[in-house]
Amino acid sequence: MSKIKENKEQIWIEKFDCFSITGKDRKRFLNGITTGNIIDLNNKVLKTCWLSPKGILKSLLEINCLENTLEVIVFAGNTGEIRKYFNDIIFPSDDVLLSETFLITRLQQVDEISSWRITQPIFLKNENKQYDFYKNNPNLINTNDLQLWKINQAIPSLDHEINGKNNPLELGLTDLIDFKKGCYLGQETISKIRNVSSLKQEIRVWTAKDKVLNIESANNKLYNNQNKEKSVGYITSFYKSDSQIIKGLAMIKRKYLDQENSFFSDNFGQISVDKSIGSTFL
Repeated sequence: MSKIKENKEQIWIEKFDCFSITGKDRKRFLNGITTGNIIDLNNKVLKTCWLSPKGILKSLLEINCLENTLEVIVFAGNTGEIRKYFNDIIFPSDDVLLSETFLITRLQQVDEISSWRITQPIFLKNENKQYDFYKNNPNLINTNDLQLWKINQAIPSLDHEINGKNNPLELGLTDLIDFKKGCYLGQETISKIRNVSSLKQEIRVWTAKDKVLNIESANNKLYNNQNKEKSVGYITSFYKSDSQIIKGLAMIKRKYLDQENSFFSDNFGQISVDKSIGSTFL
Protein backbone atom coordinates (compact mmCIF):
# COMPACT_ATOMS: atom_id res chain seq x y z
CA MET A 1 0.00 0.00 0.00
CA SER A 2 1.30 3.43 -0.84
CA LYS A 3 1.08 5.02 2.56
CA ILE A 4 -1.10 8.01 3.19
CA LYS A 5 1.22 10.51 4.83
CA GLU A 6 0.39 10.94 8.49
CA ASN A 7 0.62 14.73 8.30
CA LYS A 8 -1.42 14.99 5.12
CA GLU A 9 -5.09 14.21 4.85
CA GLN A 10 -6.48 12.75 1.65
CA ILE A 11 -9.94 13.03 0.17
CA TRP A 12 -12.37 10.13 -0.02
CA ILE A 13 -15.27 10.55 -2.48
CA GLU A 14 -17.92 7.90 -3.04
CA LYS A 15 -21.58 7.68 -4.07
CA PHE A 16 -24.12 6.01 -1.78
CA ASP A 17 -27.83 5.18 -1.89
CA CYS A 18 -29.94 7.71 -0.04
CA PHE A 19 -33.58 8.47 0.66
CA SER A 20 -35.27 11.26 2.60
CA ILE A 21 -37.74 11.09 5.46
CA THR A 22 -40.08 14.04 5.94
CA GLY A 23 -43.08 14.77 8.16
CA LYS A 24 -43.40 16.00 11.74
CA ASP A 25 -42.91 12.47 13.17
CA ARG A 26 -39.71 11.78 11.23
CA LYS A 27 -37.33 11.97 14.22
CA ARG A 28 -39.52 9.92 16.54
CA PHE A 29 -40.02 7.32 13.82
CA LEU A 30 -36.33 6.89 13.03
CA ASN A 31 -35.34 7.05 16.70
CA GLY A 32 -37.30 3.88 17.41
CA ILE A 33 -35.59 1.97 14.61
CA THR A 34 -31.90 2.89 14.88
CA THR A 35 -29.32 2.83 17.68
CA GLY A 36 -28.44 6.53 17.66
CA ASN A 37 -30.20 9.45 19.31
CA ILE A 38 -32.16 11.00 16.45
CA ILE A 39 -34.35 13.16 18.69
CA ASP A 40 -31.45 15.41 19.71
CA LEU A 41 -29.91 15.48 16.24
CA ASN A 42 -29.76 19.00 14.85
CA ASN A 43 -28.01 20.07 11.64
CA LYS A 44 -25.29 17.44 11.68
CA VAL A 45 -24.57 13.90 10.50
CA LEU A 46 -25.06 10.94 12.83
CA LYS A 47 -23.63 7.48 12.24
CA THR A 48 -25.99 4.79 13.51
CA CYS A 49 -26.98 1.14 13.11
CA TRP A 50 -30.14 -0.65 12.03
CA LEU A 51 -30.40 -3.99 13.81
CA SER A 52 -32.57 -7.08 13.67
CA PRO A 53 -34.87 -7.74 16.68
CA LYS A 54 -32.12 -10.09 17.93
CA GLY A 55 -29.49 -7.35 17.82
CA ILE A 56 -27.70 -8.47 14.64
CA LEU A 57 -26.28 -5.66 12.49
CA LYS A 58 -28.30 -5.33 9.30
CA SER A 59 -27.12 -1.94 8.09
CA LEU A 60 -24.77 0.92 8.87
CA LEU A 61 -26.44 4.27 8.22
CA GLU A 62 -25.62 7.96 8.27
CA ILE A 63 -28.42 10.38 9.08
CA ASN A 64 -27.99 13.86 7.65
CA CYS A 65 -30.25 16.18 9.63
CA LEU A 66 -31.54 19.10 7.57
CA GLU A 67 -34.11 21.69 8.60
CA ASN A 68 -37.25 19.75 7.64
CA THR A 69 -35.75 16.52 6.34
CA LEU A 70 -33.73 13.52 7.47
CA GLU A 71 -31.52 12.11 4.72
CA VAL A 72 -30.79 8.41 5.28
CA ILE A 73 -27.49 7.45 3.65
CA VAL A 74 -27.06 3.68 3.32
CA PHE A 75 -23.39 3.44 4.21
CA ALA A 76 -23.48 -0.38 4.22
CA GLY A 77 -26.58 -2.50 3.77
CA ASN A 78 -29.40 -3.55 1.48
CA THR A 79 -31.30 -0.41 0.51
CA GLY A 80 -34.38 -2.29 -0.71
CA GLU A 81 -34.63 -4.27 2.53
CA ILE A 82 -34.27 -1.13 4.63
CA ARG A 83 -36.92 0.80 2.71
CA LYS A 84 -39.36 -2.11 2.80
CA TYR A 85 -39.04 -2.44 6.57
CA PHE A 86 -39.40 1.30 7.11
CA ASN A 87 -42.50 1.46 4.91
CA ASP A 88 -44.07 -1.59 6.54
CA ILE A 89 -43.99 -0.10 10.05
CA ILE A 90 -45.39 3.33 9.18
CA PHE A 91 -48.82 3.54 10.81
CA PRO A 92 -51.64 5.49 9.14
CA SER A 93 -51.46 7.98 12.02
CA ASP A 94 -47.72 8.61 11.49
CA ASP A 95 -46.83 11.85 9.72
CA VAL A 96 -43.89 10.23 7.92
CA LEU A 97 -43.06 10.09 4.22
CA LEU A 98 -40.18 8.32 2.50
CA SER A 99 -38.82 9.62 -0.79
CA GLU A 100 -37.61 7.51 -3.69
CA THR A 101 -34.01 6.32 -3.52
CA PHE A 102 -31.37 8.53 -5.11
CA LEU A 103 -27.58 8.61 -5.22
CA ILE A 104 -25.71 11.09 -3.05
CA THR A 105 -22.04 12.04 -3.32
CA ARG A 106 -20.24 11.80 0.00
CA LEU A 107 -16.88 13.47 0.70
CA GLN A 108 -14.60 13.05 3.71
CA GLN A 109 -11.00 13.73 4.60
CA VAL A 110 -9.09 10.65 5.81
CA ASP A 111 -5.70 9.63 7.09
CA GLU A 112 -4.05 6.46 8.42
CA ILE A 113 -4.00 7.36 12.12
CA SER A 114 -7.55 8.56 12.78
CA SER A 115 -10.88 6.77 12.88
CA TRP A 116 -13.23 7.45 9.98
CA ARG A 117 -15.92 8.24 12.53
CA ILE A 118 -14.38 11.40 13.99
CA THR A 119 -14.76 13.54 10.86
CA GLN A 120 -18.11 14.87 9.69
CA PRO A 121 -18.67 14.08 6.00
CA ILE A 122 -19.81 16.57 3.39
CA PHE A 123 -22.59 15.82 0.92
CA LEU A 124 -22.21 17.52 -2.42
CA LYS A 125 -25.33 19.18 -3.74
CA ASN A 126 -24.06 21.16 -6.71
CA GLU A 127 -22.49 18.01 -8.10
CA ASN A 128 -21.41 19.17 -11.55
CA LYS A 129 -19.06 21.83 -10.23
CA GLN A 130 -18.11 20.52 -6.79
CA TYR A 131 -17.70 16.87 -7.79
CA ASP A 132 -15.47 17.70 -10.75
CA PHE A 133 -13.37 19.96 -8.52
CA TYR A 134 -12.74 17.28 -5.90
CA LYS A 135 -12.46 14.42 -8.39
CA ASN A 136 -9.47 16.15 -9.97
CA ASN A 137 -7.90 17.04 -6.62
CA PRO A 138 -4.33 15.69 -6.30
CA ASN A 139 -5.13 14.56 -2.74
CA LEU A 140 -7.93 12.23 -3.88
CA ILE A 141 -7.26 8.75 -2.48
CA ASN A 142 -6.97 6.14 -5.23
CA THR A 143 -9.15 3.02 -5.40
CA ASN A 144 -6.41 0.65 -4.27
CA ASP A 145 -5.47 2.69 -1.21
CA LEU A 146 -9.13 3.28 -0.37
CA GLN A 147 -9.87 -0.44 -0.20
CA LEU A 148 -6.93 -1.07 2.12
CA TRP A 149 -7.82 1.99 4.21
CA LYS A 150 -11.36 0.67 4.68
CA ILE A 151 -9.98 -2.66 5.88
CA ASN A 152 -7.63 -0.96 8.34
CA GLN A 153 -10.65 0.96 9.59
CA ALA A 154 -12.67 -2.29 9.94
CA ILE A 155 -15.59 -0.75 8.04
CA PRO A 156 -18.15 -3.57 7.67
CA SER A 157 -19.60 -4.42 4.28
CA LEU A 158 -22.76 -6.22 3.19
CA ASP A 159 -22.51 -10.02 2.84
CA HIS A 160 -19.10 -9.99 4.52
CA GLU A 161 -19.09 -8.55 8.05
CA ILE A 162 -22.82 -7.74 7.75
CA ASN A 163 -23.72 -11.40 7.28
CA GLY A 164 -26.72 -12.07 9.53
CA LYS A 165 -24.50 -13.27 12.39
CA ASN A 166 -22.52 -10.38 13.89
CA ASN A 167 -23.75 -7.74 16.30
CA PRO A 168 -22.39 -4.15 16.35
CA LEU A 169 -20.49 -4.70 19.63
CA GLU A 170 -18.47 -7.52 18.04
CA LEU A 171 -17.77 -5.27 15.06
CA GLY A 172 -16.35 -2.47 17.21
CA LEU A 173 -19.33 -0.14 16.67
CA THR A 174 -20.23 0.35 20.33
CA ASP A 175 -19.93 4.13 20.07
CA LEU A 176 -22.73 4.19 17.49
CA ILE A 177 -25.19 3.00 20.14
CA ASP A 178 -26.86 5.40 22.57
CA PHE A 179 -27.45 3.28 25.67
CA LYS A 180 -29.36 6.10 27.38
CA LYS A 181 -32.04 6.62 24.73
CA GLY A 182 -35.41 4.95 24.73
CA CYS A 183 -36.35 1.69 23.06
CA TYR A 184 -35.04 0.77 19.63
CA LEU A 185 -35.03 -2.37 17.53
CA GLY A 186 -32.68 -4.97 19.07
CA GLN A 187 -32.15 -2.98 22.29
CA GLU A 188 -32.91 -5.82 24.71
CA THR A 189 -30.29 -8.14 23.24
CA ILE A 190 -27.62 -5.43 22.90
CA SER A 191 -28.14 -4.25 26.49
CA LYS A 192 -27.90 -7.82 27.76
CA ILE A 193 -24.63 -8.46 25.92
CA ARG A 194 -23.16 -5.18 27.16
CA ASN A 195 -24.26 -5.61 30.76
CA VAL A 196 -22.86 -9.12 31.15
CA SER A 197 -19.77 -8.55 28.96
CA SER A 198 -20.60 -11.66 26.95
CA LEU A 199 -18.86 -10.88 23.65
CA LYS A 200 -17.61 -14.13 22.19
CA GLN A 201 -15.67 -12.65 19.28
CA GLU A 202 -14.17 -9.39 18.03
CA ILE A 203 -13.31 -8.07 14.60
CA ARG A 204 -9.65 -7.86 13.66
CA VAL A 205 -7.55 -6.73 10.72
CA TRP A 206 -5.26 -9.42 9.32
CA THR A 207 -2.31 -9.42 6.95
CA ALA A 208 -0.93 -12.42 5.06
CA LYS A 209 2.70 -13.03 5.98
CA ASP A 210 3.39 -15.06 2.84
CA LYS A 211 2.40 -14.55 -0.78
CA VAL A 212 0.21 -17.64 -0.61
CA LEU A 213 -3.20 -17.08 -2.20
CA ASN A 214 -5.47 -20.12 -2.43
CA ILE A 215 -8.82 -18.51 -3.19
CA GLU A 216 -10.18 -21.81 -4.51
CA SER A 217 -10.36 -23.19 -0.98
CA ALA A 218 -13.87 -22.82 0.41
CA ASN A 219 -12.60 -23.00 3.98
CA ASN A 220 -12.66 -19.52 5.55
CA LYS A 221 -11.81 -20.75 9.05
CA LEU A 222 -8.78 -19.58 11.00
CA TYR A 223 -6.73 -22.00 13.09
CA ASN A 224 -4.18 -21.64 15.86
CA ASN A 225 -1.48 -23.32 13.74
CA GLN A 226 -0.81 -25.23 10.51
CA ASN A 227 -1.91 -28.47 12.16
CA LYS A 228 -5.39 -26.94 12.60
CA GLU A 229 -5.62 -28.08 16.20
CA LYS A 230 -8.15 -25.41 17.15
CA SER A 231 -10.51 -23.17 15.19
CA VAL A 232 -10.04 -19.59 16.42
CA GLY A 233 -12.37 -17.69 14.09
CA TYR A 234 -13.17 -17.07 10.45
CA ILE A 235 -12.24 -14.67 7.65
CA THR A 236 -15.02 -12.35 6.52
CA SER A 237 -13.32 -10.41 3.72
CA PHE A 238 -9.98 -9.78 2.01
CA TYR A 239 -8.34 -7.52 -0.56
CA LYS A 240 -5.21 -8.03 -2.65
CA SER A 241 -3.57 -4.71 -3.49
CA ASP A 242 -1.61 -3.78 -6.59
CA SER A 243 1.54 -4.12 -4.53
CA GLN A 244 0.57 -7.74 -3.69
CA ILE A 245 -0.27 -6.95 -0.08
CA ILE A 246 -3.11 -9.18 1.10
CA LYS A 247 -5.20 -7.83 3.97
CA GLY A 248 -8.65 -8.53 5.29
CA LEU A 249 -11.04 -8.70 8.21
CA ALA A 250 -11.83 -11.64 10.46
CA MET A 251 -13.94 -12.46 13.48
CA ILE A 252 -11.67 -13.91 16.18
CA LYS A 253 -12.80 -15.72 19.33
CA ARG A 254 -11.91 -13.54 22.30
CA LYS A 255 -10.25 -16.29 24.30
CA TYR A 256 -7.51 -16.52 21.67
CA LEU A 257 -6.85 -12.81 21.23
CA ASP A 258 -4.60 -12.43 24.27
CA GLN A 259 -2.58 -15.54 23.52
CA GLU A 260 -1.04 -14.65 20.18
CA ASN A 261 -1.54 -12.58 17.05
CA SER A 262 -0.50 -15.15 14.46
CA PHE A 263 -2.90 -17.72 13.01
CA PHE A 264 -3.21 -20.01 9.99
CA SER A 265 -5.61 -20.01 7.04
CA ASP A 266 -5.99 -22.59 4.26
CA ASN A 267 -6.51 -19.71 1.85
CA PHE A 268 -3.73 -17.37 2.90
CA GLY A 269 -1.23 -19.39 4.93
CA GLN A 270 0.26 -17.75 8.01
CA ILE A 271 -1.40 -14.45 8.92
CA SER A 272 -0.91 -11.81 11.57
CA VAL A 273 -3.80 -9.99 13.21
CA ASP A 274 -4.04 -6.55 14.73
CA LYS A 275 -6.65 -4.21 16.14
CA SER A 276 -8.28 -1.79 13.73
CA ILE A 277 -7.90 1.97 13.57
CA GLY A 278 -11.58 2.69 13.14
CA SER A 279 -13.31 0.34 15.59
CA THR A 280 -13.56 0.71 19.36
CA PHE A 281 -11.04 -2.14 19.66
CA LEU A 282 -8.02 0.18 19.68
